[in-house]
Amino acid sequence: MNLALGILLVVAGGAMEGLFSLPVTRTPRWQWENVWGLGSLVALVLVPWPFALLTVPDLRAVYSDVGPGVLCLTFLFGLGWGLGGVFWGKAIAAVGVALGVSLLMGLTTVFGSPALLAIKEPEKLFQPGGLALLGAVAIMIVGVVLCAWAGRLRQQDLGQAADWGAVRSVFALGLLFCLLSGILSSLVNFGFVFGDPIADSAVKHGSSAAAASNAIWALVFTGNYLVNVVYAVVVMIRRRTFGQIITGGSLGYWAWALFMGITWPLGIVLFGIGSGFMGPYGAFVAFPMMLLMAILFGNLAGILTGEWKGTSGRTRKTMVAGVVVLCGAFAVFGLANRLLGG
Repeated sequence: MNLALGILLVVAGGAMEGLFSLPVTRTPRWQWENVWGLGSLVALVLVPWPFALLTVPDLRAVYSDVGPGVLCLTFLFGLGWGLGGVFWGKAIAAVGVALGVSLLMGLTTVFGSPALLAIKEPEKLFQPGGLALLGAVAIMIVGVVLCAWAGRLRQQDLGQAADWGAVRSVFALGLLFCLLSGILSSLVNFGFVFGDPIADSAVKHGSSAAAASNAIWALVFTGNYLVNVVYAVVVMIRRRTFGQIITGGSLGYWAWALFMGITWPLGIVLFGIGSGFMGPYGAFVAFPMMLLMAILFGNLAGILTGEWKGTSGRTRKTMVAGVVVLCGAFAVFGLANRLLGG
C-alpha cells in the first residue's frame, strides 16, 4: 500500500510539473517575465517556509544540528535549479508546451537520476537495479526523441503557412534553452538527495517521515524562486514591462499566476513525499517517473490548448508512438525500484 501511495503521489506531482508552465502560453497580453515573475513570487512566499514551519517541529534546531556545510550545499543546488527555471520559461515560450516539456524532462532525467546515482553510489549503477534504471532511462529517451520529432514535424506543418525561416530560428534558440535548463534543472534532485541529513534531523526532532523533506525544500525552493523573481524583475525593468502587469492583465491572468506559483513547488513536494514511500532508492526512481508523467501531461496540455491543430496525420501518429513508449518506460522504472530495494 505504501508503494502504491508513493507512485500515486509521484504521478500527481508529475501532473503538476507538466502543467505549471501552461500560463506562459495562456497570458498573451503579458510578457514572459510578467507571468513568470509573479508565479515565482507566489511560489517563494506561499509555499516553502509556511510548509516547513507548519510540518517540521523546531525547524531552527533541525538546521543547527545539520551544520552550515549541508545547508549551503542544499541552497546552492536550489540556486542552480533556479537558473534552470529561467531558461525553462524561455524554452517553453520558444518551442511550445508539448515539445518544450518533452525535451526539458528528458535531459533533466539523465542528469538527475542515473548520473546522480553514479555520483552517490556508483557500485549500484551496474547491479540489476541500476541496469534496470539505465534501461528505463534509455526507453524514456526513445520516447522523448519521438515526442521531440513530433514537435519538429509540428513546426514544419505550421511553418507551411508562416515564415519558416523565422520559425526555424526560434526553434534553434529554443533547443539551446532546453539544453541549459535540462542540465541545471536536474539539480533539484541533487538538493533532495544530498540534503538527506536535514530530513534525518527533522525526524529526530519530531517530524513525520513524510513531512521531513519539507525542511529540505524550504532551502531548495528559496534558492530557486529567488533567482526567478530577481531575474524577472530585472527583465521587466530593462524592457519597461512592469506596467503590463496592471494594464495588460485581468483577474484571469492573476489566477494563472497563482496557478503557476502553487503547482510548480507543490509538484516537487508530492514527489518528495512519494519517493519516501518507495524505499531507500526512491529518489533515484521517483524523480524520472515524475518527469515522465510531466511529459505526458505537458503533451496533453499542448493538445487541449490547440498546439497540434493543423498538423498532419504523420505528426500526430509520431506523438502517439512517443507517448506509448513513455508509458512502457514508466513500467520499467517500477521494476528498477523493486530491484534497487524499494
